Amino acid sequence: MDTREYIIDKAISLFLTNSYEAVSISDISNAIGFTKGALYHHFKNKEELFKAVIDKCLVIREIEFNVEAGTLLEFSEACLNNAKQTLQILFNYTQGLEVINYLSLIADSFRHYPGFADQKITFMSAETDKIRNILIKSIERGEIRSDINTSLIAQSYYSIMIGTAAPILQNQSIEQAITNLRGQLDQMYLLLRK
Repeated sequence: MDTREYIIDKAISLFLTNSYEAVSISDISNAIGFTKGALYHHFKNKEELFKAVIDKCLVIREIEFNVEAGTLLEFSEACLNNAKQTLQILFNYTQGLEVINYLSLIADSFRHYPGFADQKITFMSAETDKIRNILIKSIERGEIRSDINTSLIAQSYYSIMIGTAAPILQNQSIEQAITNLRGQLDQMYLLLRK
């Protein structure tokens, strides 16, 4: 592991256990065993390091899917796989932390990472549009009912996917959260199919 990655990994732990405001450059320097000068050699300031932390640990990947050829049921399976991988990566950095630590980090990222909110809103909009297109194709193929509002159902579908955090907040495991998500997506599909 290179020095920059080492610093980021150590900073992840600090930002997860404390707020952005509570972590100082001195705290980071002490945690990694480097002088402040050595730290500034890799990051010009705390904000730049925080952005690197967020870019590494709060990654929500696009769901790779062939909208033209894939079914809604296949898309649901792709969503489940994506959610499981995302949760495993997210909760892999620091064992023993409460979910509230991650939620605080997300809140800090909206406050202290310029452009983060706009970036995530754009991403969510694109993913919702993708779901809407999958719904339209599924209607055209006769897979699901045609009497639905594809825009509203796409928003509901995406809301179900991002609601995966709720079971984890209730101290359930990642596996339980994925099982819950599978159940919700299966029920949505049953309501939509012909």
